Amino acid sequence: MSIDPELIIYGLVFIGVILLVEGIYLTVFGKSISLNSKVNRRLEMLEKGEGREQVLDQLRKEMEQHLKFNSIPLYSLLAQKAQKANIAFTPVQLLMMMGVLAVVAWVGLTFGTSTAPGLRLGISAIMGVAGVYFWINGKAKKRLAMIEEQLPEAVDLMVRSLRVGHPFTSALTIVSNEVPDPLASEIGVISDEAAYGRDVGDALKDMAERLDMQDLRFLAVAVTIQQQAGGNLAEILHGLSLVIRSRFKLFRRVKAITAEAKWSGMFLSGFPLGALLVINILKPDYYDEVMDTPVFIPACLVVAAFLTVNVIVMRALVDIKV
Repeated sequence: MSIDPELIIYGLVFIGVILLVEGIYLTVFGKSISLNSKVNRRLEMLEKGEGREQVLDQLRKEMEQHLKFNSIPLYSLLAQKAQKANIAFTPVQLLMMMGVLAVVAWVGLTFGTSTAPGLRLGISAIMGVAGVYFWINGKAKKRLAMIEEQLPEAVDLMVRSLRVGHPFTSALTIVSNEVPDPLASEIGVISDEAAYGRDVGDALKDMAERLDMQDLRFLAVAVTIQQQAGGNLAEILHGLSLVIRSRFKLFRRVKAITAEAKWSGMFLSGFPLGALLVINILKPDYYDEVMDTPVFIPACLVVAAFLTVNVIVMRALVDIKV
């Protein structure tokens, strides 16, 4: 029993497909779109001489473009995540990217494997779609994590602005100018929309729903209630900032407590597969004497079932909601 080298080639081709997506993205849009950039993109566009209305239209178009194509069967798989990641590629460009990656995968599998043409074509198509999906999913997770980290500081800045006498719309403008992206451009869009007459509470609600973030929903509700019933918005937002920080503190504490269990689960799940790989590399004929026995296949299925149950149970034990 030996592992087919073609399986390793499949994995290498898939990793190459994901890296190719990132390379093309950075080549086309530059490092200013990268999650590692600290540039406030909205201010950068304004400094280049673009008008405030044109910048607002451009940013709103980028923030809403993916949900408009949610009805496309293939694209609906990643429309929500592409929206959260604020991918600068248009939906049409992403669909074209899937096709290009499928062709690249097909070429790689053609020269690296001897898979049948029909199967090779199907695997290439799956790699093209899956490569874009995993890339967008990673971008979305990173961007939402960055916004969650920036939100308490942004709320504190709003509180300080309100306490010195600025109106809430001016506080939003200050936040959009002082904090880095990705939160700065999001708040900047709300500030510009408010300047053109849109209700701030509604704009915050739309942002919270688009990003699917609970802390932003709290912020939107707090602002909406204050608009309708009055009250000291600075104190309300100060309390909200304390709640958000407390949730982060509790989340990090839970993460630290469950870290050992998570790594233990990963080790217990990956060790059998790693051992199987090492055995097949060092002694490819190790299982030859038992492969022909009637219990070999049932035993393999039982082991696979136990491994699957192990992964599910370990994830359930350490998946603590905060």
